[in-house]
Amino acid sequence: MPDNTDLNVGFGTPFQAQIDYLRNKLRLPTERWDDIQRSAHDRAFVVAGAAKADLLADLHQAVVKAAEDGTGLAAFQRDFKSVVAKHGWTGWTGEGTPEGEAWRTRVIYQTNMSTSYWGGRYGQMKDPEYIRFHPYWRYLHSDGVLHPRLHHLAWHGITLRHDHPFWQTHSAPNGWGCQCRITTVSKREGEASAAAGLGEPPEDWDKINPKTGEPIGIDKGFGYQPGAGVGTPLQKMVDEKLIRLSPELAKALAAEVKQVLGSQTVPARPVADAEFLAFFKGDAHTPAKVAVADLTDADRALFNTSATELWLSRTTLDEHKIKHPEIGADDYAQIARILQEGQVWAGPQNQRFVLLTVAGKPYRAAIKTDESGKEAWFLSLVVSPKQKPPKGAVQIR
Repeated sequence: MPDNTDLNVGFGTPFQAQIDYLRNKLRLPTERWDDIQRSAHDRAFVVAGAAKADLLADLHQAVVKAAEDGTGLAAFQRDFKSVVAKHGWTGWTGEGTPEGEAWRTRVIYQTNMSTSYWGGRYGQMKDPEYIRFHPYWRYLHSDGVLHPRLHHLAWHGITLRHDHPFWQTHSAPNGWGCQCRITTVSKREGEASAAAGLGEPPEDWDKINPKTGEPIGIDKGFGYQPGAGVGTPLQKMVDEKLIRLSPELAKALAAEVKQVLGSQTVPARPVADAEFLAFFKGDAHTPAKVAVADLTDADRALFNTSATELWLSRTTLDEHKIKHPEIGADDYAQIARILQEGQVWAGPQNQRFVLLTVAGKPYRAAIKTDESGKEAWFLSLVVSPKQKPPKGAVQIR
């Protein structure tokens, strides 16, 4: 269950889940602020108009530093000014006047701090153990806003289950400078809110504003759930991004991807090679464990581990062969693909379940990390026609 000391922090207070969310982003060159949309922001760091890799790297570090040090807007503005001067960046929106520069740096700071905070909170709020005690989420409008958005104000107090589709588009922040927040409540509080008439969203909550492409009341580009897209494979997001870029920026991005993704692309580990086959058969002198997959940054975030390899122990394999003699070495050869492409579900005690059908076989793999988070272990592989995760598991990819 998450440490509650992290659940009430805000701007100016270092918050590890927020810092990790920011650090794990891929830097993407862009021309416009809306070159990428919605949940792509979970995996990408962008500053509109910043296309050079070294410039983006320094801007990214300035934002991460702001989260790590909790030094606030003024310190970030000084760092931003230093980065711009270092790289000779000109022509950016807001440049040229004190008011314009203050506005632009404030937007970059507030948007990144707010979305990263809620991106970090999402992982905590979706923890299965936490959901057991706080299965409902409540929308709260900030009392400190001088000019409240009427739709946001109307959503104040709405209390729905954590998996209600409302949250997929109405999670904080819901616009530029939005200070709304989401809090978690118990089942009893959720049912009490329903009895008080706050257990359903407005009738037109999912009606789309044709001018923004978002539900009415949400600014363009904000109709997503920060943190929910963290598990999206980086390569898939990059491929989609390349299609949207101009040829010049696509070339720049390709170079950045080659440098940044390098080790993050999962190599096809030959699970069914001679060494593994000997291990599978139980030949003498085989090791007590073997690595059956390499873990990417995205995998590590999903599985809540710092491990770079997924291990299978001799004891686990032997027990599994007795229980499931139908699962052979050829099935184990599918592990890397299952991890890359499958649905991932979070279960209790830091377990993860991955579901994928390969060549007509509906596989379900089980994975667990140790208490330190430094080792990841493969627990089981079964063919399950029902293709369902265990009861109580929550889908995270």
